[in-house]
Amino acid sequence: MHLLALVKSADHVCCRYRLAAFRSYLADAGHELELRAWPRSWFGRLFLHRHLRRADVVIVQRRLLAPWEVLLVRRSAKRLVFDFDDAVFMRSSNTKSSLVSSVRQHGFARTVRAADLIIAGNEFLGNQAAAQITAARLRVVPTCVDTDLYPLASHRQTANGIRLVWIGSSSTLKGLERVRDLWEIIGRHCPGVSLKLICDRPMTLDHLPIEFRPWSSATEGAELAEADIGISWLPDDSWSRGKCGLKVLQYMAAGLPVIANPVGVQTEMVRHGETGFLAETPEEWCEAVNQLAADPALRRRMGQEGRRIVESEYSVAAGAARWVAALDQLAQTPAAEEVPA
Repeated sequence: MHLLALVKSADHVCCRYRLAAFRSYLADAGHELELRAWPRSWFGRLFLHRHLRRADVVIVQRRLLAPWEVLLVRRSAKRLVFDFDDAVFMRSSNTKSSLVSSVRQHGFARTVRAADLIIAGNEFLGNQAAAQITAARLRVVPTCVDTDLYPLASHRQTANGIRLVWIGSSSTLKGLERVRDLWEIIGRHCPGVSLKLICDRPMTLDHLPIEFRPWSSATEGAELAEADIGISWLPDDSWSRGKCGLKVLQYMAAGLPVIANPVGVQTEMVRHGETGFLAETPEEWCEAVNQLAADPALRRRMGQEGRRIVESEYSVAAGAARWVAALDQLAQTPAAEEVPA
């Protein structure tokens, strides 16, 4: 089948990890994947239907469709799939107002009901979609990583101290900055520890040395493998429970133990005492950091187990297999009825 995916952009992180990564596997199953950015101009939108009609399946990624867009897409698309990996039905944790948005909730319901198949990034997101549709139209496909792109950390004992590492964008860095006091406490109570920050902008702390590395898709795997411990912190709210844990998967793919707070999918990916530690209080964070810093064999053992879990449960091959199975079923089911409002 010819799959046409309407995405924010071909190089957007969601497109790269949730669609483009599966291209070769989809081709092996007889599916051709075409990526197309949503038209920004009215002229482009006017002729969008021509592209949609040529496809066997149209995939809308993350975008909540306006009523007129539902009409356009449903009239033109033979089959419609909606793929999402964030709590797009609410405002983000960075908002200064309520997370609840009636506009987004209505847009989410409208989009989900119009689609023939929903691909959700985790169970929390899937449950939100399940309130609008039948279970037969819903599949959960976690965000996946290609482990071939991540060399394994060596975890050699050195005199250079221990490097924590955090990877993300400037928008998610705001979450890290919300708990500056936590990182300052770690800097004061965990001797020889520094933070490697892989991002598109730096941050500074008074007590925890920061080594800034500009993010690049070409170097992120190697940069992670040169660190010792991956860290992730999320606000305890509904928006964060919709996150799909990409940075945690990247740490695990690079063979790093992970320390994270117990929010959302982090409670599933970070198996306490096996692939890392779940920590809430500053005391728990410091204890986890100091324990891992003192024991390279423990870091290596946890890192290897994390890598094994990624390879078996969150690999590109595993994600592609779920997509292929869903598409095979989609081809045999009747189209959803249009719900324009």
